[in-house]
Amino acid sequence: MRVSYSEGYSVPLPEGHPFPMSKFTALRAILERDGTIDPDDVVEPAEASWSDLRLVHTSTYLEKLRTGGFSRPELRRLGLPWSLGLVRRSRLAVGGTVNAAWMALEDGVAANLAGGTHHAFPDHGEGFCVLNDIGVAVRVLRRGAWIGRVLVIDLDVHQGNGTAAVFADDPRTFTFSMHGEKNYPFRKARSDMDIGLPDGTGDAAYVETLARALPTVYERARPDLVFYLGGVDVVEGDRFGRLALSRRGLETRDRIVIESARSAGVPLALLLSGGYAATPMETAELHAIAHRAVLACRTPA
Repeated sequence: MRVSYSEGYSVPLPEGHPFPMSKFTALRAILERDGTIDPDDVVEPAEASWSDLRLVHTSTYLEKLRTGGFSRPELRRLGLPWSLGLVRRSRLAVGGTVNAAWMALEDGVAANLAGGTHHAFPDHGEGFCVLNDIGVAVRVLRRGAWIGRVLVIDLDVHQGNGTAAVFADDPRTFTFSMHGEKNYPFRKARSDMDIGLPDGTGDAAYVETLARALPTVYERARPDLVFYLGGVDVVEGDRFGRLALSRRGLETRDRIVIESARSAGVPLALLLSGGYAATPMETAELHAIAHRAVLACRTPA
């Protein structure tokens, strides 16, 4: 499986910052160590161009991002300190999702070892999300008439409010979010299909709800490409999650989604989204489960 990755995905953050920035480097190392990917599978992305970013984001917001012209309240909402490194990192991650989408169309499945920044709105960033990589990737590929209909399957514990807003008036993009109902964002946007789960939802209820929903999702979406946001903050013990999936439950979830795309004959681009386990290494280990599931789903029984 080809993956997008850049050393530039990680930038320094202040000591004690809650975002696990080193998980990106750790994930690549884990996947290579286990043989899930080969070094030749790693594709270095270019930074998304400012013109491509303007397909989704306002010029005013992008100018603030380029120059660091954010107010203190805007930085608090973003949750990350501005730096030139952060700007480059965010543009690289968008480029990685564009790459992953292209590679999925060619190979059937591909991944970005970052991305899934679903809280980024056209005019602002929030929740550690600077740029909406899915929105940009969809519009870049549509500009070249490479895709028509798109399905976003967002299983991060936090609702994909920014992505829902980006595609609110786009009938060719179907947004499906299954998330913690009482978790961030406290004012939910409206996806094409939302399922809010109560705190403490465990493996059995989660898997049953997802398996019941996906046939309807595919019937309504009729996609040419699927973006899967495989957030791992649904696992029990996550600092910000409040759901109660086990590692086995997470693996089952990922297999269900990957098999759903495979069964439908639709290419799938896998993105990380969120995860806040006790350490960045543990978070990376959880993200690796989905990538291993891709290989498992490709292997005949």
